[in-house]
Amino acid sequence: MRRFLVLLISCVLPLEAAAQTYRAENWLFVVPLNTLDFEVIEDRGVGARGIWCAAGEFAQTVLALPADQRLYIKTPRGPSVSGVGRRGVVFTTDASRAEGDAGRSYSVTVRRAGENLPSHHARQFCRDNLIELEDF
Repeated sequence: MRRFLVLLISCVLPLEAAAQTYRAENWLFVVPLNTLDFEVIEDRGVGARGIWCAAGEFAQTVLALPADQRLYIKTPRGPSVSGVGRRGVVFTTDASRAEGDAGRSYSVTVRRAGENLPSHHARQFCRDNLIELEDF
């Protein structure tokens, strides 16, 4: 019986770890939904640029996607699919899973399904908070 429990726990722990949330550098939480989709949870009034930042960071850091991999909005900003009482945006890495127009986009909106940016472009929004010496 003990071996069975140890085996069961060792099989379940990796699945539990994969489902854990990720905290991006701008402190937004990113919740993996499956291998292709993840949700960025809106918090503290962070706008579209902050949400794209968290999505780009998650795609490059956790999913280890190449910098030119495009991220698509699957479900626009609205009630969270991963938790009650929160708002979020669901992203996908597969264009066929994104409803709406998935043409090339240079907008930073999170209000339309199909909007997309390369992950390196999305991650550049993380630099908004950096203060350079020349700024003074």
